[in-house]
Amino acid sequence: MVSRPASRPRPRPAPLLAAAALLCLSACAHRAVRPGTVEEGLAGYYGARFEGKRTASGAVFHAGALTCAHRTLPFGTVLEVSRVGGPERVRVTVTDRGPYISGRIVDLSLAAARRLHMLAAGVARVRLKIVRLPRR
Repeated sequence: MVSRPASRPRPRPAPLLAAAALLCLSACAHRAVRPGTVEEGLAGYYGARFEGKRTASGAVFHAGALTCAHRTLPFGTVLEVSRVGGPERVRVTVTDRGPYISGRIVDLSLAAARRLHMLAAGVARVRLKIVRLPRR
């Protein structure tokens, strides 16, 4: 009589697929963007030479307006920007994309930078807090 090797149990595809999907989703997940979310880093500013030009959102840039450029937040998001270690703070609206300088998290309009007393230095360490997201 010929003996057959013991058969191995076949792996179930459903649990493997579920595990793979969960791994992919967790690796690809983005940070939750909701009111109260805080981000900290360096801020720069841009001003008069962009006056009257269109921003990425289509709005016309005015250096005297309280606006900013952020890489990922939706246009129309209202942020409270405060200097780390200081009392200065200002509310701005995201109207543009940027900054395009490595290490910075936001570019502020000239008026917003003035309120944070950062014109002389050109950059400042800030904390961004999402106050309100735009309605969809």
